[in-house]
Amino acid sequence: MTDSNRPKPVSDLQQAAQSTAQANTAPPPVRHRRTIIFQAALIASLGLFGALAVLASGAAYFPIDLTITQALQGLRSPVFHALMVAVSWLGYMPQAAFTLLLPAAVAWWLGYRWEAKMIVLSTAAVVLVNVIVKTLVNRPRPASTLVEVYTTLSTHSFPSGHVMFAVGLFGFLLFLAFTLMRPSWLRVTLIVLFAMLIALTGLSRIYLGEHWASDVLGAYLLGMPGLAAAVAVYQAGKRRGAA
Repeated sequence: MTDSNRPKPVSDLQQAAQSTAQANTAPPPVRHRRTIIFQAALIASLGLFGALAVLASGAAYFPIDLTITQALQGLRSPVFHALMVAVSWLGYMPQAAFTLLLPAAVAWWLGYRWEAKMIVLSTAAVVLVNVIVKTLVNRPRPASTLVEVYTTLSTHSFPSGHVMFAVGLFGFLLFLAFTLMRPSWLRVTLIVLFAMLIALTGLSRIYLGEHWASDVLGAYLLGMPGLAAAVAVYQAGKRRGAA
């Protein structure tokens, strides 16, 4: 059915929707400028990560790492300690698998099949990159002789796997909540929750003495471009009708 053959109420609704969309869409020059800024930020993030990775490969830790960890561990609050332990707990197996598969299963059940697949794929890709980079940089974990270490781990330290997992999973969930959900208290709650989990995960890894601050920074610098790549793949799939 062509637009001319549609019932007038339907045609009027379409025109109103198109007018509203056009009114709330930035003009092409603004969108182009924002795209350039965004791409420049991603390139800068990768460049900073590369420089930090080279430095981390030759230093077990930096003086500022020790200062930051000691300052955080000086906070003797039982509530803060419990929060840090709980946030980090989500990133360990098997609960990490449950944390990943639960939102994917909910998305699949709601009919968002492409979204469900991308939740898993984006997180898995970020985790895989983390494992590869950790092996290449080969940085040791913080020593218990320097800081308090909550759990002794045998894997490498740079960049933080917990943080990259959080960025890959909660970052993508935040994107989906922002783009797919209508404005509501639930949408705002989910966006705030996912953003807090991303931020608190990095804080918890330093507080628990399982990563240096530079490990966490490196994970954010590498995780964000990885998340942007996952979003680009998702949008490309949507355009091709993968959903």
